[in-house]
Order: sequence, then structure tokens, then C-alpha cells
Amino acid sequence: MSAAVPGAGGTVFTRTDERLGGFALRHVDPAADAVLLHGWLTHPKSVFWQMGDATVADVRRQFRQTTESAHADAFLGLHDGRPAFLAERYDPAHSELRGRYAARPGDVGMHFLVAPTDRPLHGFSRAVITTVMELLFADPAARRVVVEPDVRNHPVHVLNAAVGFRVIGTVALSGKDAYLSTCTREQYLAARAAAAVEGANG
Repeated sequence: MSAAVPGAGGTVFTRTDERLGGFALRHVDPAADAVLLHGWLTHPKSVFWQMGDATVADVRRQFRQTTESAHADAFLGLHDGRPAFLAERYDPAHSELRGRYAARPGDVGMHFLVAPTDRPLHGFSRAVITTVMELLFADPAARRVVVEPDVRNHPVHVLNAAVGFRVIGTVALSGKDAYLSTCTREQYLAARAAAAVEGANG
């Protein structure tokens, strides 16, 4: 079950996972969240975000730019009320992808990061990406999600495929070669239905 809940204590979206409980997203507050996000983004497990050498001021500046942009949003994700992941939504037409792929009306770009932890929960990353996809497709105008993970980021490729993404090509972007991948609303719903059947039979 998921719901858009604008204005509810800063929360913009909630979802309940049958196994892992409550997930919620609120907008990033660059000033208040910079220290927390700095810890996540400079952790070795977050190497593909290319911010390993960033300072707290760098993180604050980057997210201030994102939150002030007319073409991007940053969200702090909560699990049972505790900060646990980060998500970004952006317009590919106003990003480095502009002119690099066959864009369509309704395209929306996405990044996500699961907070590094020494005590991972089984299935947690899958629940996070599902929550982010539900957030994106809660907007009726969103018809296809576009991602560009580093070709070396194998765990994310597995997660992307699990929710319906298909690799359409490789593109050279700043600091990385990326698998440009897309997931239409229909592909996502089909993947979700397949996962539900698998769960019922498991």
C-alpha cells in the first residue's frame, strides 16, 4: 500500500511493505541533513556516487542546488521513522543525458542510495527501489523512468532488472561509463505482478 501525502509533517510519500514495514520520503533539508548525507556519500560502499572526497560543505552545496532547481528533487527516505535511504528525481531533458538518448514525453530520471550499514536486512534494497518507483509513478505524468548506473555497479543492475528496467545502451558520462536503462509504467507493473506471484509460490 502506498500513498502521496503532501503536507503530512513534511512527508511527501508513504508505502507499507508487507515484510519490512513502513517507508516514507520527505524532501532533503540541505542544512539539517548535510552531516547525515555526508556520512553516507563518503562511505566506501557509496563509491559510485563519486563523492568520496566531499566535505560536509560540498554536500550541503550540492543538495542546495538540487532543492533550488526547477528540474530536480532530492528526498530523504525513512524506514520505520529512521533515515535509511536517499532518492533523487530529475528531468533528463535538463541533465547530462540531454541529446544522448531517444527521450520521450513523460520520462523521469532517478538515482537512489541505500544507507551503508553493518546490519543489512534481507530484501531491504529491493524494498527501497520499489518505494522509489512507486513515488515516481504516483505522478500520472510519469510514463518511463530513466537511470544511468555505472557499468561496474552490478548490485544495482540486479535491482533495476528486478523492477522492470531494461538496458538500452552504454553512454559515457562524467566520471563513468553507464548502462542507460529505462522502465515504463507497464514494465514496472508487470515486474511487480511477477514478484507477487513468485512470493505467493515461495
